[in-house]
Amino acid sequence: MSEAFDCAKCGESLYGRKYIQTDGGPHCVPCYDNTFANTCAECQQLIGHDSRELFYEDRHFHEGCFRCCRCQRSLADEPFTCQDNELLCNDCYCSAFSSQCSACGETVMPGSRKLEYGGQTWHEHCFLCSGCEQPLGSRSFVPDKGGHYCVPCYENKFAPRCARCSKTLTQGGVTYRDQPWHRECLVCTGCQTPLAGQQFTSRDDDPYCVACFGELFAPKCSSCKCPITGLGGGKYVSFEDRHWHHSCFSCARCSTSLVGQGFVPDGDQVLCQGCSQAGP
Repeated sequence: MSEAFDCAKCGESLYGRKYIQTDGGPHCVPCYDNTFANTCAECQQLIGHDSRELFYEDRHFHEGCFRCCRCQRSLADEPFTCQDNELLCNDCYCSAFSSQCSACGETVMPGSRKLEYGGQTWHEHCFLCSGCEQPLGSRSFVPDKGGHYCVPCYENKFAPRCARCSKTLTQGGVTYRDQPWHRECLVCTGCQTPLAGQQFTSRDDDPYCVACFGELFAPKCSSCKCPITGLGGGKYVSFEDRHWHHSCFSCARCSTSLVGQGFVPDGDQVLCQGCSQAGP
């Protein structure tokens, strides 16, 4: 009498039948599938022992069920992406979720090098300077009037130029006679002292510090012999070809201020009316 050879699950004889051996003993095919087979996440049917099974994370699929949820293309041998728990082929993912390059209009593929600015996206090789048309990459750039410029191109095209040296002003600077100047270029024509932030005046469009202007061009006070510049609200009095600071315009004898008063010239001096009438 032959030895019994039965399914470990249902107990039916396996003689002449296909079976599958497991650690728990032999199983007939139906019992094996019901006990050990995974359920397909797509069709919810068992994945039989003779079916090609694919899995992603903790989900299992029949080969024919492992498809893009949009175009139904098989993903068995294709790259894919999972988005919101749905499997997508690369083409569908790019169409739905990837950006379009603002320069060439092509899709910026996931994982590719790209640049984003102002809500727009570019392939790295498409993000070019509007001036020299060289890739900007990670270099600094300046946006202007719909274009993007590397710093040298922007400076050459748009940056103001110093009225003295004609070089571009990249930062700072001062304005003199409605023209931009480098701070270091705005100097006194006489002594070359920097004038930025200082009081100064000009002659024939050339800037001068107060000291040089007074020494070179200002009339001299007939009393103290110092220059009369009129800068800073300084007032002065002129009579014929002579000039005085307000503070210096006084009677040569009694030192009374003659500003706004009558006076009498006496040679190189001026006298108040009282001293003039008193005689020598």
